[in-house]
Amino acid sequence: MAAIPTQRESEPRARGARGRATLPGSPLAPGAARALVQAALAEEPDVAARLADDALAVVSELVTNAVVHAGTDVEVDWRLEEDGAFVVEVHDRHPSRAPRDPLGGEGAYDTPEYGRGLRLVTTLAESWGVTYRTGAKTVWARLPPGGVEDPGAAPEAALQVAEDLAPQPNRAVGDRDWLGRGALSFLAEASDLLAGQLDENLVTALTGQLIVPRLADWCAVWLEDEASVRGGVGGGPDRVWHASENRIEELRCALEKEPPCPPEGLRSGPEPYPWPGDALGPQGADGTALAYRLIAGGRPLGTLVIGRCGLARFPDEVTGLVEDLGRRVALAIGAARQYARQATISAVLQRGLLPGAVAEIPGVSSALVYEPCDKGGPSGDFYDLFPAGDGRWCFAVGDVQGKGPEAAVVIGLARPWLRLLAREGYRVADVLDRLNQLLLDDATEAADAAARALVAAGGRPVTPGDGPQTRFLSLLYGELTPHDGGVRCTLASAGHPLPLVLGPDGTVRTAARPQTLLGVVEDETYTSETLDLRPGDSLLCVTDGVTERRSGSRQFDDGDGLALALSGCAGLSAELIAERIRRLVHDFGGGLPEDDLALLVLQAE
Repeated sequence: MAAIPTQRESEPRARGARGRATLPGSPLAPGAARALVQAALAEEPDVAARLADDALAVVSELVTNAVVHAGTDVEVDWRLEEDGAFVVEVHDRHPSRAPRDPLGGEGAYDTPEYGRGLRLVTTLAESWGVTYRTGAKTVWARLPPGGVEDPGAAPEAALQVAEDLAPQPNRAVGDRDWLGRGALSFLAEASDLLAGQLDENLVTALTGQLIVPRLADWCAVWLEDEASVRGGVGGGPDRVWHASENRIEELRCALEKEPPCPPEGLRSGPEPYPWPGDALGPQGADGTALAYRLIAGGRPLGTLVIGRCGLARFPDEVTGLVEDLGRRVALAIGAARQYARQATISAVLQRGLLPGAVAEIPGVSSALVYEPCDKGGPSGDFYDLFPAGDGRWCFAVGDVQGKGPEAAVVIGLARPWLRLLAREGYRVADVLDRLNQLLLDDATEAADAAARALVAAGGRPVTPGDGPQTRFLSLLYGELTPHDGGVRCTLASAGHPLPLVLGPDGTVRTAARPQTLLGVVEDETYTSETLDLRPGDSLLCVTDGVTERRSGSRQFDDGDGLALALSGCAGLSAELIAERIRRLVHDFGGGLPEDDLALLVLQAE
């Protein structure tokens, strides 16, 4: 077994890109770490492309190793040294689980494996090692300036690399040559390819393309339903591949009769699998098949079966390489399922945070554009238009600082309280006063709860994300009262882009004055403005996804750009005004918007 250094030599001071991130010990961690490092290195123009590629491969392998073998939260530190070397440290909180032997020997726990993950680190790093501390372990690596010569071909695309590195027709000679030249590069490229997928069906499709015919003549994947309690797989495989396409259906039928029987516990394999000789024709009458359990985050996700014709047993190096690849497949499937769950939850949240329909107001036509940047949501922008009783209708366009669950919490507080206070008869300024205090009180309660949790945890050091996030809300809120000569509008803006009124002659004026964000200042007193919208007048309310839409260094509202755009909408209906502003905002940036976008047009008839 190769010696692993346990102490680090003195290092030169850092000179450029550096960062730190704490990631959950989940299948999403390797991809997240790789994206963070990639973004940091992209800002350093003098970093060699080979070093950047090597750095991403090493970061991916070290984080994958921590997720698979430690299972705790992972902290990643990276930096560029003064001499251009790249250093990465990956910390986990399971010091009893040592990293695997890079030469493929038996690890410090569990079962033997022939993995190549840390051998890749050994190949790419000029030095690496492990540091143990009380309750924690750090695996670090230092990559030389410029990187090292790639052990395989320099790829242009992951699947093309795998094709280029495929074994030769002479299987025994080809295995030795390919495993010696290109297996490390293949594994790194396969890791990157799989980690970028968020659809489990695509993950399994890529798995077959990576394995057949490079490592096996055929393979199949059975996926397990996480909601099932059957404790294994059953029925036919979800995907089947064969080097000869005309054998796939016969092979599928044979495999349906022999679903894998996973062993007790969470052992990944490999385990022997019955050879489906009758389905493979005369040349495939004999061979060897192995089953690998796909496990991520301590949960079985499926089983991978591979087979080779004419072999009494698989070479150990191939067996170990497939086992390593299987771990990455499992992580990718786990990440795809987690993403799908989050997307479903977010979609449900988003539907619950927005009104099912906007109210129809006598004498007023309305039009709405709502485009969340992240289609999975939940967005930080929200809107509402509802009857408040006594001949009044209220409207709101808001924007919460941030997105996701924190934004959902604020919107979940704000929208129901707006409706409740309006229907209780509170006027516009009073509603903002009370909503401001509500947000401050809620933030205080959350901070108290976080402090109690830290005390209960034994006074461990506070890390970013331990406490509650600040909950700021920008809001444009108003009340409409239709009358014979038009519509009376009372409104107030709390840290929000100011509303604009378009007259029938094309004149544009501001309809409110700026005031403080909600949830910032204790006992803030808000005021409102009142104006009359006469027939043909249009009120435009937007979020900063409109005003701050960027084109290079310019923003859409620079030089009163929004007012100029609105002035060109004279004579248009509410729907056409909304659509024109939306199109102008999209065209201004030349690409997809990078922020949520919401706008509401109210036009007196």
